Amino acid sequence: MHEMSLCEGVLQVIGDQAKAQDFHRVKTVWLEIGELAGVDPEAMRFGFDVVMQGSLADGAALEIIHLPGRAWCLPCGKEVHVRQRFEPCPLCGGYQLQVTGGDELRVKELEVE
Repeated sequence: MHEMSLCEGVLQVIGDQAKAQDFHRVKTVWLEIGELAGVDPEAMRFGFDVVMQGSLADGAALEIIHLPGRAWCLPCGKEVHVRQRFEPCPLCGGYQLQVTGGDELRVKELEVE
């Protein structure tokens, strides 16, 4: 379950921002998770609660913003929605797709005190 290590990365981002912006408690964390990021949102929620224990984000709420998978199809020249990597274009059936979005995982916003 790599979501635990991803949560540790989120905790590092929170710690870095706490030093830079001088806050002492995190109430809410908003994470953007792309459909193609290979992250299970429920495992992320579980890992978040475990990893944040005893930190300045202990008890913080986790809000997940789901981002759709997007790709540019070279044969038909259109941006299309894809649910997983290496699937064919839903419009033309071609496999020459360049992912343009939905593969990210990032801290979007923090509510702090």
